Amino acid sequence: MDPQLASSIGIIGASLALAVAAVGSVLGTGAAGLAAIGAWKKCYLQSKAAPFLLVAFVGAPLSQTIYGMILMNAIKDATLENPAAWPAYLGAGVLGGIAMAMSALFQGRAGAGAADALAETGKGFGNYLMALGVIETVALFVMVFIGGVLA
Repeated sequence: MDPQLASSIGIIGASLALAVAAVGSVLGTGAAGLAAIGAWKKCYLQSKAAPFLLVAFVGAPLSQTIYGMILMNAIKDATLENPAAWPAYLGAGVLGGIAMAMSALFQGRAGAGAADALAETGKGFGNYLMALGVIETVALFVMVFIGGVLA
């Protein structure tokens, strides 16, 4: 295969790592954001203070986009060193991006539940944040382990 084409396909894999992870972040922040808005509405209707801390749940899935960018850079660097391994780089980008996207999506869904619970009870912020952290760990593992295979 032409080295230029092989390199280009590897770079597509790198780009997909970021793009797919970002799609997961959009879906996760969207889910948590909708729930936070609903929770704030409930608070306003009950004349309760609306907890600003719900923003933490909304923003939590954004970090997977950063992990996707880090993985993208690792794949890009590997592609430039060895373009002939483009199938591995394409696969790493697609599969890594999907795993990070799923982490972001479910982190957002858990954040939605956390937003509702915190607004209703005013308690448990630390516990809810820990649950989101465990879900995020999947994306961190994917970034580190795939990055390690590429190195």
